[in-house]
Amino acid sequence: MARPARPSRLRTLTCVTALAVALAVPAAARADAPADAPGAKASGNTTAPMVAAKPYMGYSTWSLESTNFPGYGGENWVTETNVLKQADILASKLKSHGYDYVNVDAGWNVDNGKNVGDAYARPAADLKKFPHGMKYVADQLHRKGLKFGLYLAVGLYQDYYNDGKTPIYDAPGCTTKDIVYPDLRKTSGWDNVSYQLNFASPCTTKYIQSVADELASWGVDFLKIDGVGPGSNQGDEAHNNVPDIKAWHTALQKTGRPIQFVLSWSLSHNQADVWKANSNGWRVDTDVECYCDTLVTWNNSVKGRWNDVVPWIDDAGPGHWNNLDSLDVGSGVMDGINNVERQSYMTLWAIESAPLYIGDDLTKLDPYGLKLLTNDEVIAVDQAGNPARPVSQKTPQQVWYARNTDGSYTVALFNLDKGYSDVTADFGDLGISGKAAVRDLWSHKNFGSVRGQFTDNLPPHGSRLLRITPRDTGKHPGVPLAVHGTKSTATSVSLDWLPVNSGTRTTGYDVYANGSKAATVTGTSATVAGLKAGTDYSFTVVAHDARGRTSAPSKAVDVTTPAAGGPVSYEAEASANTLGGNASVSDCSECSGGKKVGNLGGGGSVAINHVTAPKDGTYLMKLDYTDGSSGRTIIVTTGDTSFQVPLPGSNDNNWGSPQSITVPVPLKAGENTIGFGNPSDYASDVDRITL
Repeated sequence: MARPARPSRLRTLTCVTALAVALAVPAAARADAPADAPGAKASGNTTAPMVAAKPYMGYSTWSLESTNFPGYGGENWVTETNVLKQADILASKLKSHGYDYVNVDAGWNVDNGKNVGDAYARPAADLKKFPHGMKYVADQLHRKGLKFGLYLAVGLYQDYYNDGKTPIYDAPGCTTKDIVYPDLRKTSGWDNVSYQLNFASPCTTKYIQSVADELASWGVDFLKIDGVGPGSNQGDEAHNNVPDIKAWHTALQKTGRPIQFVLSWSLSHNQADVWKANSNGWRVDTDVECYCDTLVTWNNSVKGRWNDVVPWIDDAGPGHWNNLDSLDVGSGVMDGINNVERQSYMTLWAIESAPLYIGDDLTKLDPYGLKLLTNDEVIAVDQAGNPARPVSQKTPQQVWYARNTDGSYTVALFNLDKGYSDVTADFGDLGISGKAAVRDLWSHKNFGSVRGQFTDNLPPHGSRLLRITPRDTGKHPGVPLAVHGTKSTATSVSLDWLPVNSGTRTTGYDVYANGSKAATVTGTSATVAGLKAGTDYSFTVVAHDARGRTSAPSKAVDVTTPAAGGPVSYEAEASANTLGGNASVSDCSECSGGKKVGNLGGGGSVAINHVTAPKDGTYLMKLDYTDGSSGRTIIVTTGDTSFQVPLPGSNDNNWGSPQSITVPVPLKAGENTIGFGNPSDYASDVDRITL
């Protein structure tokens, strides 16, 4: 049976709603959009700028609502006075650096725990908090050159139902009874806020349009819909809000107002194509806030983002971005993390092109926090819209990189460990040969020309953000990066790599096995066949252009093919294996053999025994596992080698559907034991391995 998912820190203000997120794009960054971009154009407008052309920047109220820091916390903090006070600081100190959204999160339409609505079941402001109404707030923000964002939970607020008698605006004969299911099934990530909308009724589409039109009439520039599933730790049919999101996307476009549309929280990656087609961004995990006496802590939940974002990296792009949640780095007194951690926090957000929306009290920014938030070189990395990826996550010492179209590289060094440690950017991993110029973007210092690697000794949770520019760029295709094995048989090995986006235009790739050309392809994957069983191979990939110019070879990938008849599968629940601690075998109908091993992590572990290899070498292991959370890290041990493998989760509390990942592992000739666990945290459930 699966361990409980990580605490989701659901919002329990009074008895209702919420989560946070929010903001948007500097106007100067906008570009024309294709007609089908999510929210790209107002209806009938062929020249409107793209919504979310770049990651949005600004401010959100939620961090100050969620904290127990003295003087803050709770839905009653969200008032007209407080919002406009934050807006004044944003306009005077931060707007010139691109921060221009002010997003009002949960609580604006809540009075003593009850959601306030109008006579047509549409959200309305709590006039005790916002005495002039939300259009007034929007007008005040617009006068300052800022944009206005609002929050709603998915579905129909239960407080609006009114025994099904409330009429729907501009929909004669339709009432709230017609827009929900007869059984009043609950939806959203909390199950105490909303009824699921039933889109089999045309009244429901009318209802969504009526709310969208209302928001547009107020001057809303941004909408966050919260508690969306699949995701938000929910995955059954009652929590399938895909129809809601499609309806909202259409309704917002029909308003004729460009409104940025963002989804929350902890969305399921299984529906990534839907989110991309119908929204401008999505949260990849639960709240970053700790719901404690500070805004965040490192362990709860800043550090988790280094793993959570990885499965989503390729989904980000103009019009839709990966949202890592609020950026709480501006006030050391309130943030709950030290200065080193504050810099690493913002470094990750920037290299992932995540929205930069501040959660601190802007009236209490300290000099260091203001310096972080206004570093224009770092902001430029974020706004470039080129998300970075890790070279490897086997250890806490990690290098993340993005190759830029001009041939330069944005490179971040992270030490996620508890003590000081060297972190090295190996130029071979980046496809750099010869010398390269190195610049530190946080300190604005140049280090001159460097050859081969760049190493820094970083403090615990420390970071360095660099721009590395090779001396020789643009004369030939860039080197293929991130070449890795995805599958092996006794006679073949499959490889993937990243498309080359620098140098001359690439027209194809040549794959070499032990120095001999083995395949030529136009895409970024290849299967090399005709290999020998139980044999060592070293693979490299070379890019070429239309004139026959070639890149330098990629970094070599070593793979040993399995024995004849291989690969072989090994069930985690097999009786010959060794369970440790609380680890246990449980049923899993979709798993191989109908069972799996769960309760891993802490003291729980499983050792899969009698794994045979024809010779010493590096083999490709396919790991089948289940994880209904946002993902967990498992420690793999074989022989004298141990390394960590972050495993993506489904975010929908489904612990019965296996996922797969391919991991290279070193094995000795003969029998081996491969162990799985994590002494310091929960781990995913293991179904089987194949190698």
